[in-house]
Amino acid sequence: MKLEPILAVKAPNLSQPNAAHKKYSYKLRGIEISHINQVWSTDITYIKVDGANVYLAAIIYWYSKAILAHSISNTMDTAFVTSVLNKAIRKYRKPEIFNTDQGSQYNSNHHTDILSENQIEISMDGKGRATDNISIERFWRTAKCEMIYFLNFDLMKHLKESFNKYIYFYNFERYHESLCYLIPRDVYNQKAAIH
Repeated sequence: MKLEPILAVKAPNLSQPNAAHKKYSYKLRGIEISHINQVWSTDITYIKVDGANVYLAAIIYWYSKAILAHSISNTMDTAFVTSVLNKAIRKYRKPEIFNTDQGSQYNSNHHTDILSENQIEISMDGKGRATDNISIERFWRTAKCEMIYFLNFDLMKHLKESFNKYIYFYNFERYHESLCYLIPRDVYNQKAAIH
């Protein structure tokens, strides 16, 4: 029948810290996520495009699960992740806490300086603790199982077009069980209207 399973395969560890950079403690243990722009987090994942790795970075708002900014690049450097951070801050102001893994892009001085200059508290996952950043990790799993694993991308342009459409669907049309079957943007906008 030519059926093939779609599996969420464990990705290689992309989070290699730079020993020269400061590491920050995890600030989210035990806190209640209750208001707008309280916690954002980010992560990088990868997919294959024409046999080569391409990197996806996104920032998620923990309360509503809305994706606030994202980007795709063929390099995994500090400029890549800071461009996503700056885009989110320009559009949505800033969070109180910003959580990342300990990867060298995120604990670079350039990235942490942007957070410090905006008076954003820096939080980083414990070493080897992907569950500390569960909101963005769940998003990557969902995006891969609902879209990425179904398509073969031969050009980065095709991946960007497809991923932009998926983000629109995810934010504006996809119902989430964890949000009592509401849509992320509706939850975000409701919280924004209150505050």
